[in-house]
Amino acid sequence: MHTDETSARRGGSGAWLERWEPEDGTFWEQSGKAIARRTLIITTANLTMAFAVWFVVSALVVRLDKVGFDLSTTQLFWLAAMPGLAGGTFRIIHTFLIPLYGSRRVVSLGTASLLIPLVGWFFAVQNPSTPYWVLLLLAFLAGLGGGNFSSFMPSTSLFFPKRLQGTALGVQAGIGNFGVSLVQFLTPWVIGFALVGSAQTTDSGDEIWLQNAVLIWIPPVAFLALVAWLRLRSVPVRANVREQFDIFHEKHTWLMTSLYVMTFGSFSGFAATFPLMIKEVYGGFEDAPDPLSYAFLGPLVGSISRVVAGPLSDRFGGGRLTQISGIGLVLSAIAASFFVQPVSESEFKWFVLSMLFVFFFAGIGNASTFKQIPMIFPPRQAGGVIGWTAAIAAYGPFVFSVAIAAVIAASGSPMPFFLGAAAFYAVNVAINWWYYVRRGAERPC
Repeated sequence: MHTDETSARRGGSGAWLERWEPEDGTFWEQSGKAIARRTLIITTANLTMAFAVWFVVSALVVRLDKVGFDLSTTQLFWLAAMPGLAGGTFRIIHTFLIPLYGSRRVVSLGTASLLIPLVGWFFAVQNPSTPYWVLLLLAFLAGLGGGNFSSFMPSTSLFFPKRLQGTALGVQAGIGNFGVSLVQFLTPWVIGFALVGSAQTTDSGDEIWLQNAVLIWIPPVAFLALVAWLRLRSVPVRANVREQFDIFHEKHTWLMTSLYVMTFGSFSGFAATFPLMIKEVYGGFEDAPDPLSYAFLGPLVGSISRVVAGPLSDRFGGGRLTQISGIGLVLSAIAASFFVQPVSESEFKWFVLSMLFVFFFAGIGNASTFKQIPMIFPPRQAGGVIGWTAAIAAYGPFVFSVAIAAVIAASGSPMPFFLGAAAFYAVNVAINWWYYVRRGAERPC
């Protein structure tokens, strides 16, 4: 039983491996490693598409008012917020899916569901009279991409031994996060020429094809969903929903949730709002910067640091890197707060630089927290905790968008939000040090 052909059995519409023992060195070298690597590659590619769809709205909203949509600043921030609200909600559901239905079915069908918002937005952006409630619904459905994370990542954690989970999860999530940068980087370019559909005329008289921003993702999403269905197998770790609820009796579930909100909540929240903050804070200057020319840099930096921090977490311990992440986030958020009430455009470069540090340290913590969780919990519980923490942190785009919009409306500047975020980060630095890092910590990891 050394190949997945001999160790897999097909049941119904899924394919479940009969034996899976990644901690057994012989099994791992003879058959486990190849299956795990294939699973990592396929699931990571699908996760990249999920992030692209989840954040495509953040790339669209900064253009909508330029092509005839009559939307206020608050309405634009709410459109940016809806994928986060949906992503967190869908992630709660996805948390429990892998032990019920297996990797093959969940990954393939989860990816196929992304076609719904993509096709919807393709038609919506071509008609400025599209009702606002339809735009809100389509923004909410883009959150299907956010939901996939909480089943894709726990699935991957089951395929690798503990000593390699930091690397595997860091690589998968880090490359998956590149979907955010891809959608924000490609949108300004791809909307500049005709593919399918009619052009829109901007307020400056230029023609753009905003529907291209979603059209380009439809073929790879459909293809990768098919690949997942044909090539993935499922680990024989089964549990019903009631059995999986045991993670909520553990205080470390809630402590790690707070730490992941600090890291991924910040990454996803600022990724969704960074373009709009640039537009609102610096858009009034004569030579105002194009938000999408800079917005992709933050998620790109955060994704790279997450990939790099995965192996470092395996080597030095997740708790230590989370501590570095938290301290860096405190300092970076405070630094950013000095450049959100600009008196000249020359402050813009310092705002961008401080935000890049926010993304950098958030990316480190995104990887290190997912190294901590498998060290604290047994495999099945670890998968559930990874899914749950990811679900709550996925509300980042919703919370950040709504909160920043409210703070700007009340004070004219997002400065109070940044200072509040820094205080939250400081609390989590203390939590991580006390429970996971200090000498004599309850769960050193």
